[in-house]
Amino acid sequence: MCCKQPEVGFVVSLGTKIIRSVRAFGRGLSRPLEPVVQPEVPSIGVALGGGFARGIAHVGVLKVLEEEGIPVKVVAGTSVGALIGAVYCSGVSVEELIHIAASCRFTTFARWTLSRYGFASNDRMVAFLNNALKVRSFEELRIPLGVTATDFNSGEAVVFHSGSIIDPVRASCAYPGMFLPVEIRGRYLVDGMLSHPVPSIPVREMGADKVIAVHLKGTWSSGGAPRHLFDVIGQSFAIAQDAMASVWRSASDLVVEPDVAGFAYDDFRRADDLLKVGEIAMRAALPEVKKWLATQSAAVAPAKRTPTVTRPAPMPAD
Repeated sequence: MCCKQPEVGFVVSLGTKIIRSVRAFGRGLSRPLEPVVQPEVPSIGVALGGGFARGIAHVGVLKVLEEEGIPVKVVAGTSVGALIGAVYCSGVSVEELIHIAASCRFTTFARWTLSRYGFASNDRMVAFLNNALKVRSFEELRIPLGVTATDFNSGEAVVFHSGSIIDPVRASCAYPGMFLPVEIRGRYLVDGMLSHPVPSIPVREMGADKVIAVHLKGTWSSGGAPRHLFDVIGQSFAIAQDAMASVWRSASDLVVEPDVAGFAYDDFRRADDLLKVGEIAMRAALPEVKKWLATQSAAVAPAKRTPTVTRPAPMPAD
């Protein structure tokens, strides 16, 4: 019996060590795992301003963003910016957009008419959008989109985010004096440039951390007396937009301004040149955008800057 006591002591000691090891292992498993910190990618939004044919430069901007792998999370558009934004956000590729832009003319979207409200109707835009869009409603878009317009009677800014896409885009492009107002749900709407020349604020309100504003600043008057009514209307718009610039600029993190000064409002035949100036302007701005992505792991996204303005509730199209 005496000879077996050391063996019993050894077994007991070994068992105690095993129990302690198992308990320690269990405590390790029950300890909460250290959280894995994911780098915070800023949500980048693009605000596309108005400019009729000059808007083809927007396609050049989008082309560069795609080529560089810059993720665009939201888009808002005014006038031609709404048109291009809608087609792009519906799933049309940049290559397809370039082909579409090259084939466009004034008569693609408009027809002359006799009316007390304008010299032309943009109802041909319905057929154009039906052919170009991959989807028909805001809810189906691959990238969230805001389309701006202006209530003719109240002057209120209207931003569409839901329902049918086509009529809001027509309203956003209804340049006063040239195109007839577009009626949606009992409201007569005209060009979004009257309320949002560049829709930086709608993009910010859609959740963008960083806003790229694309401004198509072109001259309308060549100096001297205006040649016709459209010169009077166009130059008046240009003056008003310059006066409003501080509002949308303050809501932007980066302003991209393609050099469209040498292009007429209806220079559709120079689509290749307009595409090029858009590319050049965006490539010049790329270092700033890449800086945002390079510092994405820096803690918290910066606070959103929103100027003090009246913000109307989004209006559904139907």
